[in-house]
Amino acid sequence: MKEVLRAELETLRSQGLYRTRRVMSSAQGREVVIDGKTVLNFCSNDYLGLAADARLVSAAGESLGRSGFGSGASRLICGDFETHRLLEAELARWKGTEAALVFSCGYMANTGTISALADRETVVFSDRLNHASIVDGIILSRAELRRYPHNDVAALEGMLSSTGEDRRKLVVTDTVFSMDGDVAPLRELVALCRKYGAWLMVDEAHAFGVMGPTGAGLAEALGVAGDVDVQMGTLSKAAGSFGAYVAGSKELVDHLVNRARSFVYTTAIPPSVAAAGLAALGVMRAEPERRQRVLSLATKLRQGLAGLGCDTLNSTTPIIPVMVKDAERAVRLSGKLFELGILAQAIRPPTVPSGSARLRVTVTAAHTEEDLVRCLEAFREALSRC
Repeated sequence: MKEVLRAELETLRSQGLYRTRRVMSSAQGREVVIDGKTVLNFCSNDYLGLAADARLVSAAGESLGRSGFGSGASRLICGDFETHRLLEAELARWKGTEAALVFSCGYMANTGTISALADRETVVFSDRLNHASIVDGIILSRAELRRYPHNDVAALEGMLSSTGEDRRKLVVTDTVFSMDGDVAPLRELVALCRKYGAWLMVDEAHAFGVMGPTGAGLAEALGVAGDVDVQMGTLSKAAGSFGAYVAGSKELVDHLVNRARSFVYTTAIPPSVAAAGLAALGVMRAEPERRQRVLSLATKLRQGLAGLGCDTLNSTTPIIPVMVKDAERAVRLSGKLFELGILAQAIRPPTVPSGSARLRVTVTAAHTEEDLVRCLEAFREALSRC
């Protein structure tokens, strides 16, 4: 076994695809200590700068004093903590839905929800750039998978129109695509789903807290939240906490409680984690300027990178891809940036398609204008050397 695995790992190294782990010895934030080196952090999903916020830390600490740490078992075995229920009620209120259900993480929310809603007789239509957890959920459901070209509404309509009316149809899409930073054409997708009798599920992981008048996500921003059957999102990004949610009708949530295997058969998130998530929602509602700031900073950095000749694709969000194409060059560029005090990770296949390796640069509300200047200066030097 060891010899086979060693050979496979060597192949990854030769292709520039080998991954290693680094050690962070500081709190998450705009500046972090990685492998003993202090660097500006331009790769975090902590979009609103809440991961180390004292209010979240305090809420978690108070919960630890009341409820301890571990949840003991799944929620159907030992029951819900009050904090679980409070968090779900607040999420449903924010999303404007009848109910919400908290999962342990986004991966489990997507795999559990899709496999609970789809079966062998279902056809699931998935954007080609959807997150891996969506694809894995479809595979687990044993439904027929039809992948449509990225954001190609016409291609999706052709697929929907050729599918029999007697089959259950589910369209699933990210709202903000995690590696490209662009957004889904939700208004058009809503119209197609109405026309062809399909259910629509959206993954708002990278939009929740960032987009929309109240930060509820892209569905809110485009005014179509009431037309989306299933709204999934996470608390581990803009909310600076951990966990995920699915929001929708009461019938949807009841169905997931009974059929979503990743909910039924896993230990509940610790009550202290739920308390931190609840505190984060309060901060997000009370301080909309965080959302406005991160979007403004992202626009400035995107424009600055474009001025250096970087291809940032169609990004309009705090996720800014810098296309490199070659995986080995992407790794070298990331390494040079690290030497220059900037943490920006190389993203390579299979996370992105072959030939589309890139640096995934992200901005948070905690960054300063001076941080952006340092980042652009480092990119200018690194690009000239790599």
